Amino acid sequence: MAIIKAHEVSIRYITGDFKEIGLKEYLLRRMRGEYKINEFWADKDVSFELERGDMLGIIGTNGAGKSTLLKAVSGIMVPTRGWIRVDGTVAALLELTSGFDNDLTVRENTFLRGALLGYTREFMNDKYEEIIDFAELWDFQDRPFKQLSSGMKSRLAFSIACLVHPDVIILDEVLAVGDGAFREKSGEKMKEILSGGVTGILVSHSLTQVKQMCNKVLWLDHGEQMAFGDDVGRICDDYYRFLQERRAKRSRAKAQAGNCPDGRNQTVRK
Repeated sequence: MAIIKAHEVSIRYITGDFKEIGLKEYLLRRMRGEYKINEFWADKDVSFELERGDMLGIIGTNGAGKSTLLKAVSGIMVPTRGWIRVDGTVAALLELTSGFDNDLTVRENTFLRGALLGYTREFMNDKYEEIIDFAELWDFQDRPFKQLSSGMKSRLAFSIACLVHPDVIILDEVLAVGDGAFREKSGEKMKEILSGGVTGILVSHSLTQVKQMCNKVLWLDHGEQMAFGDDVGRICDDYYRFLQERRAKRSRAKAQAGNCPDGRNQTVRK
């Protein structure tokens, strides 16, 4: 039985100039039929299915719709069309430092984040030392969260999410945080978690990381689903060639623009 199933998921953003023109002007334009909105589809007809223990890598350039799709899977957003079904508890690390209070200590924030994930005080008491040890923050437990470096904050967030053993864990570029040693430790921890039956989704710009950690991959481009499947190596290689071809086309276009006969794009020298 699938733990996560997405069926033709489409997510639309609507933008307008309501804030700039104010309520009165908005009403007047609506009555005259002059008020216009812009539609932007971040994801269009995306479908995939994950079993228990699967690790899905989502790849694509910036603006491909990866983070928006993660928000829909985690329940933060509702698809405009289509549907997503998730069975079990979800720990989503989308914006690592969200959900923390800068004025509370590391210790207090650990219990706060655990409560937000739905875990009891007793459970967090049992897990606290393990979380702090993994995050390597023994000397910072009673310091205000705002005094931590961005890497320390990310390590704490990752440690809490991984060590409370959710059914589904969603990671948006979080395995790239910290120094090399911590990134290696994080990768090993994720493999351990997945071997225990947890289902994972990882967004990463590192194709090497996706090939090493994921048994399925989803390739998005401007919201369109380019490929999905378990042939991770082939799809990642296709994506890499796609990027190379796109860069080559842009380079040729720039070269042609620089050689424009009318000289509009040429550098003027005195």
